[in-house]
Amino acid sequence: MYIFKHKELAESLYESLNTNPFYIALLNPLDENTTDKKDALLKYFDYSMQEADQYGKLFIPKDHDYGVSIWSKPLSASDESNRSNKKKAFIKQNLGNDSLHIYTTVTSSMAEKLQGSIPDTAWYLSILGVRPDYQGQGLGSELVRNVLRDTDNQMKVTYLETFNPKSIKFYQRLGYETLDKVDEPVTGSSYWILVRKPNTIGC
Repeated sequence: MYIFKHKELAESLYESLNTNPFYIALLNPLDENTTDKKDALLKYFDYSMQEADQYGKLFIPKDHDYGVSIWSKPLSASDESNRSNKKKAFIKQNLGNDSLHIYTTVTSSMAEKLQGSIPDTAWYLSILGVRPDYQGQGLGSELVRNVLRDTDNQMKVTYLETFNPKSIKFYQRLGYETLDKVDEPVTGSSYWILVRKPNTIGC
């Protein structure tokens, strides 16, 4: 039985991101029961937060559950192997083999597109979401800026992928530049790679 640690935040991410082509594709092999698909995605988001707590950076606004930013940091080869194996085991157990195949296919393809373009020391913004009724208030920017202050101090590049073209301007205001647009065959959608160099003046 899966034990939630951040259930309310997972709900916020679900409300914000359930129409994302990657998550739609990930859940596609599951039964058409909407409740089952929602439960699976809630577990995925909650696991991703627990994973970031252990291996990356999880930023949660104090005393609020409207949203969260989830980051990956560079890891040693052994830690990365452990992280990856745990994630795949989680997906296999909670979403099934077909979803695991979709996950590994898409993420492996994405990683190939990044080779030679992103430094090994870069931080990765893997998930960002703000509950719809809190959007438009600058809260999403703060979820990112609070971590960018750390990456700027450490002189680290950060990057992300987004399937939402409307979010590109949002990230550009935070100092990101579009590196590439990629047509992703499994999801049948395009995504954009955005990169941000460290800002020594502050964001």
